[in-house]
Amino acid sequence: MNYRNTCARLALGALAFAGLSFAQNVPAQFVVTGPAAEKIQDFTTINMATAEKIVNTCIAAATAQGVQISIIVLDNDGNQVFMDRMDGQGYLNIITADMKARTALTLRAPSKTIMNASLQDPSRELQFIQIGEFPNGGGLPIVVNHQMIGAVGVGGSAPKPPVWSDEICGHRALKEVIGAANVPDLLPDVAPQPNPNANSMPVPRFATANPPKTVLSADYVVGGKGAANVFDGNQISLATAKKIAKACRDWATAQGPGQSRSIYILDNAGEFVHMERMDGQVSNNIRTALLKAQTSLKTRQPTSVITAQLKNNPNGTPRSTTYFNLFSNAGGLPIVVDGQMIGSIGVGGGAGPGADENCAIEGLKAAFGDHVTLPVYPAAAK
Repeated sequence: MNYRNTCARLALGALAFAGLSFAQNVPAQFVVTGPAAEKIQDFTTINMATAEKIVNTCIAAATAQGVQISIIVLDNDGNQVFMDRMDGQGYLNIITADMKARTALTLRAPSKTIMNASLQDPSRELQFIQIGEFPNGGGLPIVVNHQMIGAVGVGGSAPKPPVWSDEICGHRALKEVIGAANVPDLLPDVAPQPNPNANSMPVPRFATANPPKTVLSADYVVGGKGAANVFDGNQISLATAKKIAKACRDWATAQGPGQSRSIYILDNAGEFVHMERMDGQVSNNIRTALLKAQTSLKTRQPTSVITAQLKNNPNGTPRSTTYFNLFSNAGGLPIVVDGQMIGSIGVGGGAGPGADENCAIEGLKAAFGDHVTLPVYPAAAK
């Protein structure tokens, strides 16, 4: 009996060691490593550099096709790592990209798997929806050497198989970034069951001949066809959002080893424009960055205003922040350029008072210079 127990323990130990060795077989270039990985206790989650490459590669392919997409990369815990919304994308394009990525993460398989199942048997779609899955192509797991390190979701473009689709964009990006050997072939396209009431209801066309106007520089906001798609000439552009985030990221890195941030930039409708999570950030850092951006958008004030109010006179402040779903922590700023609000930024994960807000300020100054409105603090009493 003791012999058997010993053998069993050895076998289990060998199996565990084999699994550990296998997990550690992911090349360091793709995952969080070093002190950042030790901080989050995870050496198998996608790093920001890899997520950014996947996003940029897919966006370049979309640009070459003359289409717009929204794309998001999640880590293996479902945290958002990197996201871009090309100009002219609306709410449904943006949110479905996230839904596709989360479906792929849950399934550990392409979201097209359940899309095809729904096309072959439409009654199954309800089941998928009830358990929180989105039966639409465009979500793919990110797997390297048989280790899942995250998921990618692409939304917003009309499919033209076999030349183009959201899934094809993500698939090509994964092959280029993590290597073709790690990316299975695309699933086949399945013909949907015919709809007996097809085209029986007229669909109105809703468009305007006049593009929306803005008083701001074209360098700052969505313009042209993109602005016409969303009927808004005052949404922050993707290029500007990325410039803000990069300056904030560079400023954080310059503060010393181990300094990192999570950054969200929203447009003036509250939709994602750009997001990035530097390595070493945990879920709380990521979530609070988003809450700060959303709070600044709703209040049209820096979140540091609520922070100060809570310290100076807490009576009523907890009540109002709870009722209106506001987040009382510094690091969120409305993006106001030449007096016009075009979005908001939320930064989380920094250590020390003012660290997150200062990071956001540096990003806004780099993008807009003297045109941006920034918080002004009274001189300290002597």
